[in-house]
Amino acid sequence: MANNLYKVKAELPIKAIWNFVSIMDNWAPLVPGYIEHTIINESESTWTFKTDLGLIKKKIQLKVDITEWIEPEKVTFKLTGINEKISGNGYFEAKASDQESTFITGYLEIIPEGAMAKMIQSKLKKNLSEMTKEMTDAIIEKIKEQEKVIK
Repeated sequence: MANNLYKVKAELPIKAIWNFVSIMDNWAPLVPGYIEHTIINESESTWTFKTDLGLIKKKIQLKVDITEWIEPEKVTFKLTGINEKISGNGYFEAKASDQESTFITGYLEIIPEGAMAKMIQSKLKKNLSEMTKEMTDAIIEKIKEQEKVIK
């Protein structure tokens, strides 16, 4: 099992963050290595992305089930591998600091299974740290861009 927690303070109101993350189409393309995603319904989707595990470069397909939408603070999800034996979970949480800033936490846990699990595990830990930070920062930047257009 590999997991990573990334926290950052964003100079954005919590409402702007919720308006963005409550629409999966906004943030799915920000996953590092993103190829495509398909929305099945409000809480279910499939995502395809490329990952680099050292010598192994793979196209991964995941089923993403949103398990909680808690407005305006949290989106929780479960991951199930479609073409690989992996599972996991994660969340994106926002806590208002004041009217114009918010503490954001991104968490991701991936559990590789099967014959390659031990080999993948060590590389996955490093990748998760980078992925969690990169995705959370990308969400913040995208919201800031949208906020500039609105103002």
